[in-house]
Amino acid sequence: MKMFRSASRHSRRRVLQLGALGGFGLTLPRLFAAENSQPPQTSKIKSCILSFYYGGPSHIDTFDPKPRAPASVRGEFATIETAAPGVFIGEHHRMTARVMDRVAIVRSMHHSMRNHNSAAAEALCGRISGGGDLELLADNALSFPCYGAALSYMWRDEQLELPSVALPHVMYNVVQLPGQSAGFLGSAYQPFQIEKDPNAADFNVQTLNLPSEVSGDRLAQRRQLVAAMDDNTPSSDLNTYYETAFSLLNSEAVRRSLRIGDEPDAVRERYGRNRFGQSLLLARRLVEGGVRFVTAYDGITNCQTCNWDSHADNFARHRDVLIPPTDQGFAALIEDLDERGLLDETLVIALGEFGRTPRINGGSGRDHWPDCFHVLLAGGGIRGGSVYGASDKIGAYPETDAVTPGDLAATLFSRFGIDPATEIHDITGRPYRLAEGRALAGLFG
Repeated sequence: MKMFRSASRHSRRRVLQLGALGGFGLTLPRLFAAENSQPPQTSKIKSCILSFYYGGPSHIDTFDPKPRAPASVRGEFATIETAAPGVFIGEHHRMTARVMDRVAIVRSMHHSMRNHNSAAAEALCGRISGGGDLELLADNALSFPCYGAALSYMWRDEQLELPSVALPHVMYNVVQLPGQSAGFLGSAYQPFQIEKDPNAADFNVQTLNLPSEVSGDRLAQRRQLVAAMDDNTPSSDLNTYYETAFSLLNSEAVRRSLRIGDEPDAVRERYGRNRFGQSLLLARRLVEGGVRFVTAYDGITNCQTCNWDSHADNFARHRDVLIPPTDQGFAALIEDLDERGLLDETLVIALGEFGRTPRINGGSGRDHWPDCFHVLLAGGGIRGGSVYGASDKIGAYPETDAVTPGDLAATLFSRFGIDPATEIHDITGRPYRLAEGRALAGLFG
């Protein structure tokens, strides 16, 4: 590669449900329902893996380099060629460079949320939060649903065992980072959350293990008892929740997908023996096992040097800590999906909540910058090796084909064969479109 310097009879029933499930570590929070809405009959993709980089990677130092900008903008990194002719990226993404012929870069993403929490909510829901641009914003019963929850709601009649999973931890920024919940759709549609490092030697999703005193027959008896209590009573979203729970507790297919230790050592090494790499490998196993939507979070939010929020030492942190595992894991995921014949039916999305300032600050860092940043997409019919939109000469603002998180949301739902104009309703009955943006048709074909 060439290198260029640049840089819930009802209380009795509820008690029974709680007794049936509570012993397995499955809680039943308050539920809220949206109105009926049906997706189209055909889907264009089968699954999606979304990788979220908490803190905000520097677009200029990764996938939107500015080799001709002044040193105060272009920074310390060089620019390298990729497998996509004419597409250049930052020098420390050498593994990703070789799969760029199967990846598209959007270089004109933007929104107006300047704080981590509000920006994360917009990036992970495709909607501007009702709470505005607040750093300590948290999800509540009026919040917009995250992608996994919205999709689970749209698939509610398909009786999927596990439509959506999030891993390997819940993200926090003082409060739980918004954009990770089902919001006003209710907890029946909450993504199944894994909270353990897939790279740990003792990795095990204990929630799916029956207590030793509960046999499969005993679990079936409990399920039949709850079903009997449900006869001639109105259905509710609570039914969705506990039916899903019972299915998971009785599902060998799900447990098999989670047995990452079954993977050959060479495959595990290929992804990288670290939290992020093994999270992507587990994501691949899950979609291969029938999970439709997986979110993999990168960035440990209680560790100031383990996320992408590089206000200081931007270049050393990106080069030595942040880029290596993501470069290896992302490239391995694309190649592995492709080799297994899964890439065309699996859309991969990689993004942070925003980018970083074009100009380097006094601490050799870059600050929050939502005015222009990048998103990577691969598989699912993407035109590999393409670039959509462009930023200006210093990466400050979109110059052509500006894209919003709403557009990304519309694109995602459309690729699943779901009309983004479909209405969902909050707990007050207020209607909302599933996504407010426009699908980016130019990325596909």
